[in-house]
Amino acid sequence: MKNATFRQLRVFTEVAKHLSFSRAAKELHLTPPAVTMQVKELEGHVGLPLFERNGRQVGLTTAGEYMLVYARKMLATLKDAEDAAARLQRLEIGTLTIGMVSTAKYFLPRLLAEFKHEHEGVEIKLAVGNRAQLVKMLHGNEVDIAIMGRPPTELATRAEPFAAHPHVFVAPTDHPLLRIGHPNVDALRPYGFVLREPGSGTRAAMETFLAPFRLEPRVVMETASNETIKQAVMAGMGISFLSLHTIGLELEHRLIARLDVEGTPVVRAWNVVHTLSKLLSPAAEAFRYFMLERAESHLAAKFGRLLDLP
Repeated sequence: MKNATFRQLRVFTEVAKHLSFSRAAKELHLTPPAVTMQVKELEGHVGLPLFERNGRQVGLTTAGEYMLVYARKMLATLKDAEDAAARLQRLEIGTLTIGMVSTAKYFLPRLLAEFKHEHEGVEIKLAVGNRAQLVKMLHGNEVDIAIMGRPPTELATRAEPFAAHPHVFVAPTDHPLLRIGHPNVDALRPYGFVLREPGSGTRAAMETFLAPFRLEPRVVMETASNETIKQAVMAGMGISFLSLHTIGLELEHRLIARLDVEGTPVVRAWNVVHTLSKLLSPAAEAFRYFMLERAESHLAAKFGRLLDLP
């Protein structure tokens, strides 16, 4: 229970209030999968299910009823602390170095512009790399805080999920699999793949998804650039597996097509991460809080319409 977050408690209390994941999502301005993810995270920390699900009906378990009492107490205490902090002057100046995986460049700059507008005294530096490179940056204390998917297990870090991160298979708009409508994984076997490099979070997510089917993709091209992959797919070189957050424009303008493969989208989580040994500056703490409070609704508004998540 010690690793539970206030964000998870807020989502839990909202679902308990409405006894509905969809209504809670609407009230919180989040997507239903994001609400489900937060509740599952909290249930993992508690070690017990908090809700009983019977079709569309949702009810609290006995453990859920007990946890609701304590969750409300903790959130009330937090509100008191926030009110006290608001009366104190905070010093938010200096340089903030943020590491991010390359996939985050499709949404993070707009959020950074909003953050910078509210914290004009903070100078921001960005370091971009794949997941393996970002882990090295964290280990070497080269970044204050990192935006990434799968958090590192080889370092002692604090990783807090802030948004759902769906991944999908994509193809040229005239690909024969599109005529199937809802192909199974075996239908992918005859086709070549254009993929991210080993060490990237996107590649790891795809390999994890395909492992139970014993499907090893036939790689026709490998690159560290999402943009190059998209151009190669549109040119007909092969199919690929990409974050939904990288293909918004292409889907909207029908330049690329999503393959509705069984079991997809593969929904992971975006995390804000820092090493436990690092004492965050006020600027870094402000950015961490900003991402946890604002990023999910921003992503839902920008990308939610592109995919009807189950």
